[in-house]
Amino acid sequence: MWTLVFTIIGINVAYVSIFTLRMIFVIKGKKLLASGLSMVEVFIYLMGLTIVLDNLDNPINVAAYCLGFGIGVLLGGKVEEWLALGYATVQVIIDEFQADLPVKLRELGYGVTSWLADGKDGRRLVMQVLVKRSNEAQLYRHLELLAPKAFVISYEPKSFKGGFWVKRIR
Repeated sequence: MWTLVFTIIGINVAYVSIFTLRMIFVIKGKKLLASGLSMVEVFIYLMGLTIVLDNLDNPINVAAYCLGFGIGVLLGGKVEEWLALGYATVQVIIDEFQADLPVKLRELGYGVTSWLADGKDGRRLVMQVLVKRSNEAQLYRHLELLAPKAFVISYEPKSFKGGFWVKRIR
C-alpha cells in the first residue's frame, strides 16, 4: 500500500514540476524546449492518473495525488528560482544628491540609464538597470550598501532591441 502511495506522490511531484517549468519556458519564448517537456509531462500525468483512477477505492491514494501536486508546485518554483532564466529590469529611485550612484553601478558592470525626476519630497534620481536574473540578488546587495534608502522596483522585460546589453544577450 505505501509503495503505491509514494509512487503516486512521486509521479505527481515530477508531473507538476515539469508542468511549472514548461509554462515558464513558454513565457520565456523557449517554445521548442517547452514542447519537448510537454511530451514528458503528459506521459507522466497519464501514468499517475491511471494509477489513481485504478485505485480510487482507497482515499489515501487520492490524498497522495493531492499532496504530490502541492509538493510539485513548490519544487517547480524552487527549480525556476535556481535556474533564474532571463533578465530583470530594476528601477531604482534615490535622492538627487546621490548622483554618483550610476557611475558606481557602471563600474560594477551594470548597464545604467538615469534621469532626474520630481517626487513628492523633491528631486529624485531614477535609474533603470538591466540585469541577468541570476545576478539580481547581487545587484540588491550592492544597492543595499550604496543606497540603503533606495526605492527599488523589479520587473521582467519581454524583448530587447539596441542598447548596452544587446551584444551581451546574443
